[in-house]
Amino acid sequence: MKILIVEDEPSLRELMTRTLVNEQHVVETASTYAEAESRLGSYAYDCVLLDIMLPDGNGLKLLESLKAQRRTERVIILSAKDALEDKVLGLELGADDYLPKPFHLMELSARIRSVARRGRDGQREFTWGNVSLDPEKRRVEVAGVELPLLRKEFDILAYFMQRPGYLVDKAVLAEAVWGDHVDQADNFQFVYAQMKNLRRKLSDAGATIEIRAVYGFGYKLLVPAARA
Repeated sequence: MKILIVEDEPSLRELMTRTLVNEQHVVETASTYAEAESRLGSYAYDCVLLDIMLPDGNGLKLLESLKAQRRTERVIILSAKDALEDKVLGLELGADDYLPKPFHLMELSARIRSVARRGRDGQREFTWGNVSLDPEKRRVEVAGVELPLLRKEFDILAYFMQRPGYLVDKAVLAEAVWGDHVDQADNFQFVYAQMKNLRRKLSDAGATIEIRAVYGFGYKLLVPAARA
């Protein structure tokens, strides 16, 4: 998952970042309302961990803006303000969960997994052709046999398994899997290298799906029912 942490307290922000990166998430951070607004205006995320009390604004205003734009990010409010009215207001504005500070990082991880499942309408596993992918267990099987993948290979496959038949721009793929620092990259060789390895592994394992390159644009996941 790609997660944005909006938190002004440096030590907590760093601790959450390390924990979530270790759990194989792509993590970006913002310490102010303005920085969070800028990131949300430029990038898409799977989940936003949102503090209410920011030095230059109220996090609930960001939540209200996201919902007004019909954005799909799941939002978990993190706040030392545990008053009932704040929790109720946040949930009424469209937050998916509310976790008062202080909290255990294990609970935060569990809450993220929970809202991610809701984001998939309860779907825990994706299956196309003879390939199955379990996002929580980070496990891929081809015809019932586990296919070992490196971290980024798995992230790429997970991205496409959720978007069968969609033409995905290589820049969009890079930003979704590697984070917004890819803006500084001179080329997409790192995407090409990972994609080449993933496609080879799928082919060698006898997968009936194919991630096909579309020249000059990006890639598309083809599943058996979509083949000509």
